[in-house]
Amino acid sequence: MTEGTVIIIGGAEDKVRDRVILTRFVSLAGGADARIMVISTASSLGAEAGERYRGIFRDLNVASIRTLHAVSRSQANDEKSAMVARDATGIFLTGGNQLRLSSTIGGTRLADAILERFRQGAVVAGTSAGASAMSSHMIAFGASGATPKQRMAQIAAGLGVLPGVIVDQHFQQRNRLGRLLSLIAQNPSLLGLGVDEDTAGVVGPDHVLEVIGRGSITIVDGTHSETDAWEVGGHRPLMISNVVLHSLPSGYRFDLRRRERLATPPLRALPGRAKAAPTGVPGEAASS
Repeated sequence: MTEGTVIIIGGAEDKVRDRVILTRFVSLAGGADARIMVISTASSLGAEAGERYRGIFRDLNVASIRTLHAVSRSQANDEKSAMVARDATGIFLTGGNQLRLSSTIGGTRLADAILERFRQGAVVAGTSAGASAMSSHMIAFGASGATPKQRMAQIAAGLGVLPGVIVDQHFQQRNRLGRLLSLIAQNPSLLGLGVDEDTAGVVGPDHVLEVIGRGSITIVDGTHSETDAWEVGGHRPLMISNVVLHSLPSGYRFDLRRRERLATPPLRALPGRAKAAPTGVPGEAASS
């Protein structure tokens, strides 16, 4: 049995023009034959968020689209909800508040069904808050800023679709490098993934992440890092050194298990990346 594909989206993905990221999701889910489930639990917009994505996926020629806005654990534990997930070839988690999402569906039949389908080969995608919830260790909320500080972010349990990492989103746009560095200082066994808006990491069964979209993914590797996080109190700045940082735009690939960038062909016109000029000449916003 082959695992499916995970897509972590940094939020504010293009929904009206080329729709590079959403088109890739649909393609991996089966194209016109896809059976897509949209879970909008994280969103403060309620079922409206799910209906918006229903319209987008319909425009991308998908006929079978089911939406679910689970507002309680009892609803997420309903076998009918789990059955919809088990039938899906693609499951999409909207943006909003990742703690609302994880505390509502974590440990329920719905969450189990999502993992079951992923392990059977389905594609599971999340944007913004939905991306953060993919990991086992999830950023519940936190502060912005370039300087890593103690108590800069709070960790909670995620859905565990993509273990071994911490995912942050709206990364460059909301200045979140400091909090990702602080979390890796405290959890060096995890790999930090900071995803810009309208950017996504596509992780296949080989655990290789491919970057698509208009921005970059910042990868923070603390394998050989040193820190004084254990003795810093309050909200003071902490020291972290010997950390390895990668910034990868569209077209680049990274092996999450070996923690290394893979060889990439010479720069070329890639989906989501503007062509280089000749020499001498250029969702939701509520996630925590």
